[in-house]
Amino acid sequence: MSPGAPAGDALPGWLLPLAQALPQVRAGSADWPARSVVVDPTAPRRPASVLLLLAEDPEGGDGGALLLTERATGLRKHSGQVAFPGGGADPDDDGPAATALREAAEETGLDPAGVRVLGTLPPIHVPVSGYEVTPVVAWWHTPGPVDVVDPTEVARVEVVPLAELADPARRFRVRIPAGYVGPAFAVRGLLVWGFTGEVLHRVLALGGFERPWDRARRVDLADALADVDAALRASGGTP
Repeated sequence: MSPGAPAGDALPGWLLPLAQALPQVRAGSADWPARSVVVDPTAPRRPASVLLLLAEDPEGGDGGALLLTERATGLRKHSGQVAFPGGGADPDDDGPAATALREAAEETGLDPAGVRVLGTLPPIHVPVSGYEVTPVVAWWHTPGPVDVVDPTEVARVEVVPLAELADPARRFRVRIPAGYVGPAFAVRGLLVWGFTGEVLHRVLALGGFERPWDRARRVDLADALADVDAALRASGGTP
């Protein structure tokens, strides 16, 4: 625990602005998109949740950190992409938070007993998967070990400091041939883009973590992926 960190599940000062902003966010506002960029009004909308799990920086830095996963390359959808833990709702789930916590436990071994749910953000329709995804924001007041549980689903689990994610040098806008252009982050050999990049971009702003960055800097997706792969190899990891 870093100096000045709160006891128990009390919120640290760096997290309070985000916690206080959650009830004010409305779908379709300047703060939050109502749907993803590519919209098919006939696409099915199945309920799903993702967990935005925030903790003290485990490396002792100022501010917090966020749990991210890298999906396995063999998956049918979003293969190899960086994501928040999460997935589709089960009939027995008691709402979006229960879905997010269950999925996080299945994917990373997270102990939900160490987590305090702070609230949810408006659902976002993701037509490529057919899901209506609710982001669940939570405080990891008692961190425990997390790692890959099933390598056929998750390739990597990382707790990334918010200071690294907010670093202007790691931020740009990624573009794909289909025409999508959206916020992206290159950190620790990971490329965060798409749905996860959009949500992270807005959460950094809502929580007051964002620093000025060059929004005119655009990188083709293939080039961005090649760059993070090269950085990971240089650090001794495996893309």
